[in-house]
Amino acid sequence: QVQLVESGGGLVQAGGSLRLSCAASGLTFSVTSMGWFRQTPGKEREFVAGISWGGARTYYADSVKGRFTISRDSAKNTVYLQMNSLKPEDTAVYYCAPVRLDTRTPLYDYWGQGTQVTVSS
Repeated sequence: QVQLVESGGGLVQAGGSLRLSCAASGLTFSVTSMGWFRQTPGKEREFVAGISWGGARTYYADSVKGRFTISRDSAKNTVYLQMNSLKPEDTAVYYCAPVRLDTRTPLYDYWGQGTQVTVSS
């Protein structure tokens, strides 16, 4: 059974930084591409960033390019999202998930509890 546990969210002022973590279990993490998605009330969940199973390739939504960095530690079955220069429009619940990098869509329709990020202006 796949388990995804996100953490690291919080309240931060615009221009600040946060580092999100996602611990994954129940899957062969070392050969699974992983991604971060986010959702705000009334909107569809959107792709934020993705990383290939070996970590060599990363992908970002245009809205976060140059500000966010995705990384992974396969020894810890954990994927990270370093978020810098945060903006109020980055406010959302952030989720990690196994991802199809060619379509930037989740591999399964399964989600953890997410972690809330709130950026104040």
